[in-house]
Amino acid sequence: MTGGEQDRSTRPVFGMPESFEVVASSAPEALAGIASVVCVPTFRRPDMLEATLRSLANQTGGHDFAVIVVENEGVERAGATRASALHAAGLFKGFVIVEPRQGNCKAYNAAWRCALTRFPALEQVLGIDDDEEAEPGWLDAFVTAARATPAELFGGSVTAVFADPSRAWLSAHPVFRSHYNISGPVPMLYSSANYLIRRSVLDRLGFPFLDESFDFTGGGDTDFFTRAKAAGFRFWWVQEAAQRETMPERRSTFDWINARGLRNGAISAAIERRQNPGPFGRLKVLVKSLALLAASVPRGLVLGLRTRSGLIGLYHGQVAIGRLMSEFGVANEQYRKPEKN
Repeated sequence: MTGGEQDRSTRPVFGMPESFEVVASSAPEALAGIASVVCVPTFRRPDMLEATLRSLANQTGGHDFAVIVVENEGVERAGATRASALHAAGLFKGFVIVEPRQGNCKAYNAAWRCALTRFPALEQVLGIDDDEEAEPGWLDAFVTAARATPAELFGGSVTAVFADPSRAWLSAHPVFRSHYNISGPVPMLYSSANYLIRRSVLDRLGFPFLDESFDFTGGGDTDFFTRAKAAGFRFWWVQEAAQRETMPERRSTFDWINARGLRNGAISAAIERRQNPGPFGRLKVLVKSLALLAASVPRGLVLGLRTRSGLIGLYHGQVAIGRLMSEFGVANEQYRKPEKN
């Protein structure tokens, strides 16, 4: 069976009770024919979540779609409260659910499971974070590409919008740039910040879709895409499926950017160790990390000169050091406190 084929025998088996609670829902008859479901994880950002949901309500193209908001804070539930009010006011149709077990991967797993089990006509899930806003043509660009191309996983552009305009030059930094900028086939995706995934991918890879050991380090999405690639699925970039991401002032500090570079390195090494098990595989990953550290000096000089920034030029070295730190079990858990991420 190829990556694009659907086979009921390969659909996820949910051998455990649902971990989430449904706190708001549309009537089943209003959702029966929905093919596209947009998943929105949220954690203690009700105002930003509302901006995200309003951007979805302003989509053009005439596509019928639903939204699943998954609240990942199980005590105060500020996002669920705000989303439920907007749902009751008719801003969107779909579900508001609460996944009380904190963790980025747990939230995505809950949202995708809800989509698979509540939408009988589901063809694809899409995603946007609660600190992002979709451009009006976002959904139409994704759906049009999905109808016209043979790929199963699609990614779109995300433009960083800095709360401090004087830091806008940081948009050239790799931690703030999208991996691609031209529409068309790509080797792989790396981020779940902006995506469309066909149902066949979830059916084939099975539940839990994201490995929850990545909950607080990040990287569960990269691991998922890596497994999808190994399973034969294809990837496509849709530059026109554009989002804007709000960057608060803390994300323009050296400490945050440095931590993100170290984290990216640790994630890449962890995933490579999974692909190369055993002592020889671990040695192979270590050798690569050391080679990247040596290469980070000339690569950093080139990047720094091209961007005219010493801070940006440090990135390749930070990634290499993060990879080596992970060899000793040091993990940067930037998502342990999502409200500070």
